[in-house]
Amino acid sequence: MMFRDATEKPPVLSETQQVTRETGSLLSRKVWLPKFLYTVLPYFYLVSGIGALVATMYIGHWSWIVPHYILFSAACLHMGILIYRRRNRAKNDPQ
Repeated sequence: MMFRDATEKPPVLSETQQVTRETGSLLSRKVWLPKFLYTVLPYFYLVSGIGALVATMYIGHWSWIVPHYILFSAACLHMGILIYRRRNRAKNDPQ
């Protein structure tokens, strides 16, 4: 039987693989926001969602843009509620 050395050098990555590896770590990093922005973020999403929903009433022509407005408003409202609930879950949790 042939055994390999555990201290074997890692394989040399191509340029594309190195860029992919670096980009993946960039996207998975945590983003640190100032406290003010961190606090205001769920309300920004909620106001944007409500604003987009109200804006659909003032569109003159019911054309291709209305579904995009409604989808954007639903996504913003969903994200705003989700972020708000996750942040306040720890505060309201008795444990």
